[in-house]
Amino acid sequence: MHTNERTPLIVTSVGHSSNSAVGDRPATDGENHKRIGSRFALSGLVTLAFAVGLVVFAVMYMDKLPDDPERAALKILRKTPLIVSGVTDLPYMVRLLHRNNLSEINLEGATDGQVDIPRLRDGRVGGFFWSVYVDCADSGPDFMKPADRVRDTLEQIDVARLLIGQNSDTFELATTSNEVSNAVRIGRIASGHQLGNSIGVLRQYYLLGARYMTLTHACHNAFADSGGIFEPLPPLHGGLRLGMLVDLSHTSDETAVQALKLSQAPVIWSHSSARAVHNVARNVPDYILKMIGTGEGQKDAVVMINLLPAFLAPNDTAGVSEAADHVEHIGKIAGRMHVGLGSDFDGAEAFPKGLEDVSKYPALFAELIRRGWTREELEGVASKNFLRIFRGAEETARQMSEVPPSYALYDKRVEL
Repeated sequence: MHTNERTPLIVTSVGHSSNSAVGDRPATDGENHKRIGSRFALSGLVTLAFAVGLVVFAVMYMDKLPDDPERAALKILRKTPLIVSGVTDLPYMVRLLHRNNLSEINLEGATDGQVDIPRLRDGRVGGFFWSVYVDCADSGPDFMKPADRVRDTLEQIDVARLLIGQNSDTFELATTSNEVSNAVRIGRIASGHQLGNSIGVLRQYYLLGARYMTLTHACHNAFADSGGIFEPLPPLHGGLRLGMLVDLSHTSDETAVQALKLSQAPVIWSHSSARAVHNVARNVPDYILKMIGTGEGQKDAVVMINLLPAFLAPNDTAGVSEAADHVEHIGKIAGRMHVGLGSDFDGAEAFPKGLEDVSKYPALFAELIRRGWTREELEGVASKNFLRIFRGAEETARQMSEVPPSYALYDKRVEL
């Protein structure tokens, strides 16, 4: 009786009738136990698969973006905080307004500019570059006129590091992509005119925490030609003189082309927008955007858009929509894997309506969501595109670790 009660289950589970290869004889207890085991194992697998399906569905449902673009933007940035370049000229503001007296600065409260700790948190900023900027002074036609740029640069680095130390519960200096991935902050150098015509000075900046250098600002220097700001400057020596990992914002078009061709590492534009959208010299033209990529003859790069109104639209009409136009155009020409966000906050008095300070970044993401950008693409814009470039630069450095340092001298220097 015990066997007969189990037999229909066994037959059903294996898909056989009672007329099997063993004939009409009753199944033995051993055969029944084996079949019961198979039945329960199959049932267990189905149950497990169903349970896993429920878990996956629950996770996907919980991770689903809200229909409201503003709420969706906040959810994306909560998971993938922003890493932005050129986010703050705060050290320069401290120099300009407070003569480097940090006792007059409280980043936990409102500052005179567009950047402070509460607004960084509201803007979901997880990492940024400290801009170490020094003005372009007249250095003569051969760039040999004495100047205090190296001193001033070192003081700017000192201010940035002191600000980090005074706010160590919020800020931490990062010098590798892994540290940046932990949502901390990065130091940078603003321009080649701050090198004092010396590659050795650049190496020392690196040891102090600098991780990229803009080749030029609004002036030519011994290494590269500037592109000017609103109108291009006349070329001086045709372009790049060093093959190195650089930031190409502010450079002339020819300098940018040479850098893309010569650099062994990926490059960035830390705060530049699209010239086809708004025709000013500081923005990147389409023919250079087409040189960006991972295909043959292209260089991996990321263009991080500048939010200064004069670089986004004519007549101070820039708003969130105009900023999104630049993101979309760069994404269309170079690819959405090659666009990020800069800003120039604290580098000017006014910014686009709806993007007045660092707390407003989510509004730009909400606009891109309305335009159909996917979650994955927006995570790239937030930080993943930049981190790919940073890791690429680190990999190049590892590959070149056995290459000796350069001892090249600027040919106008006569004291050596």
